[in-house]
Amino acid sequence: MPQLERYILSRLMGLFGFFALVLVSVYWVNRAVALFDKLIGDGQTAWVVLEFTLLTLPNVIRLVLPVAAFAATIYAVTRLSSDSELVVMQAAGASPWRLARPVAAFGLIVAAMMLVLVHVLVPVSRAELSARQSEIAENITARFLTDGSFQHPVEGVTIYIRQISERGELLDMFMSDARNPDMTTIYTATKALIVRSDSGPKMVMFDGMAQSLRRADTSLEVTRFTDFTYDIAALLGAPSAGRIDWDEVPSWSLIAPPAALLSATGSTVGAAWFEMNSRIAQVLLAPVAALLGFAALMLGGFSRFGMWRQVALAVFGLIVLQFLTNAADSAMRGKMALWPLAYVPALAGLAATGLMLHIAGRPRRPAPEPLPQSLPVEGAAP
Repeated sequence: MPQLERYILSRLMGLFGFFALVLVSVYWVNRAVALFDKLIGDGQTAWVVLEFTLLTLPNVIRLVLPVAAFAATIYAVTRLSSDSELVVMQAAGASPWRLARPVAAFGLIVAAMMLVLVHVLVPVSRAELSARQSEIAENITARFLTDGSFQHPVEGVTIYIRQISERGELLDMFMSDARNPDMTTIYTATKALIVRSDSGPKMVMFDGMAQSLRRADTSLEVTRFTDFTYDIAALLGAPSAGRIDWDEVPSWSLIAPPAALLSATGSTVGAAWFEMNSRIAQVLLAPVAALLGFAALMLGGFSRFGMWRQVALAVFGLIVLQFLTNAADSAMRGKMALWPLAYVPALAGLAATGLMLHIAGRPRRPAPEPLPQSLPVEGAAP
C-alpha cells in the first residue's frame, strides 16, 4: 500500500477506535443501568449484574461498529479538508477512486471485526445469557419468595410462606390464584418444594388442600391432597427449558442444521438459511456505511465555508440505508423465501457510492473567462 493510502488508513483507524469506545460506552452504560435496576430489584448480587452486562457487550459492539465506522470516515475526511491536505492530494493527481481505496481497506477491517462478532461472539454470549436468565428465573426463593410476608409475583397471584428452612423447604404455604375471571383457587400446604424439570420449575405441595370458588354460582369445591404439583414456569416468566432461538446458534451450525437443533428451535432448515443470510448482510453494512460517507464528501469542490452540505448528504444517505434495512427486515419477517432482500440495502449503498465517486471524478470544466472590452481606436470619433 502506498504511503498516501497508509496515512489515510492510519487516520481512519485512530478515529474509529475513539468513536467506537465512546459509542459503546454510552450504549452499554444505558443497558447496564436498566439491567441493574431489574436484577437488583429481583434480589440478585452485584456480581450477577456485572456478569449480565458483560454478556450483553458483544451485541452492543455489533450494533455500534457500523455507526463508528461512518463517524470516523466523516470526521477524518473533514479534517483532511480543513487542513488543506485533501486539496493537496487531489492537486497531486489523486482521484476520488484512489482516495477511496484506503477507505475500502478500512471498511474490510471493520467487516472482519463484524464477522467474528456476528458469527461467533454474539451467538455464544446470547446462549450463555439465556442459560443464566433461566437459572435466575427458576431461583424463585431469591426473586419472589420471602418468608413472613405476602408476595405478589404477578397480578392476581398472592403467596405467603411462614418459613423457609435451610434445606429450601417452604413451610406452611398459602397461595391464592385469581387470574381466572370465573374462578379463584386457594392452595394451602404444610410443606412445599421447588423442583426443576425439562419444562421449567414446578412446585410440589404436600399435605394440603385446594379450594376453588366459582363466581357464577358461588359454589365452593374443596380437594384435599397428599401431594400436588403446580406448574410455576408461566407464573415466573421463565423460558421453556430446552428451547433455543436461532440468534443463540453459531453460524457454522446454520449451514447444515442437525435434526436435534431443528427440534430445539422448533423451526425448519429454511429458517436457518434465512438467519445465516441475515448475519452476512449485517457484516456488509459496515464497509458500505464507510464508503457511502466518503463518497458523499467527495462531491463538490473546496469551500472556505466547510463541507456541511456534503456531511448532511452523507447523514441522509446513512438514514436511507438504515430505512432500507428496516424495510427489508419487515418484508422478510415470516417469509423465508425472501431472504435475498437482506442484501438489497448493501447493494443499494454500493451503487450509490459508485455513482457519487463517478460524479466526483469527472473533470470539471473551467468557467468561461469574460471577453475583454474593445479598446477605442485613436482618432476615432467618440
